[in-house]
Amino acid sequence: MAACLLVSGIQGLMYQGITVGIGATRHPTRRIKAYWGEAEEKVSGVNLPGSLGANSPTPSPRETIWDHRKWKNKEAEILRDIEPILLLTKHILHSPWYMDGQRLTVEDEKAVVENLLAYHPRSLDKVGCGIQYIMVDRHPQFQNSRCLFVVRTDGGWIDFSYQKCLREYIRDKYPAHAEKFIRERFKRGSG
Repeated sequence: MAACLLVSGIQGLMYQGITVGIGATRHPTRRIKAYWGEAEEKVSGVNLPGSLGANSPTPSPRETIWDHRKWKNKEAEILRDIEPILLLTKHILHSPWYMDGQRLTVEDEKAVVENLLAYHPRSLDKVGCGIQYIMVDRHPQFQNSRCLFVVRTDGGWIDFSYQKCLREYIRDKYPAHAEKFIRERFKRGSG
């Protein structure tokens, strides 16, 4: 009985001048636009790059699900790729094993230089005349924040952002997916 009520209630449903449902007689050959494409047009009033417009083909639900699965697989691949150096860096910065001003172990220093500092957008400026060692210390402007520093062979030292290094690595290795991954996975927009 509930099914009969449900069906009879749907029969005359109007959707933007088009009658849909069982037994609809008004404009029977006219098709309804995909909900998401129409909603995007109504909300923004303009067609943004990648949005569905009146002239663009509407992806089927299967295509949308497939694209989402491809993105999730790529996202998982990127996470697997950066996870070891990300975990090491967070361990260095947040563990009690390294005190403020302490030099990294040779093994940790090698990993940081090869997997982070090499990808910093201004790595040549950071290295300067050469690396004597890498240390962890408090940021001079933000005392609650610990960061990595390059101590140069001339005695000078300068901080560098491990997040900028990771962003640049992702942009180099995964150019088609980098900006979406960075936007979704990195909290700060700088870099």
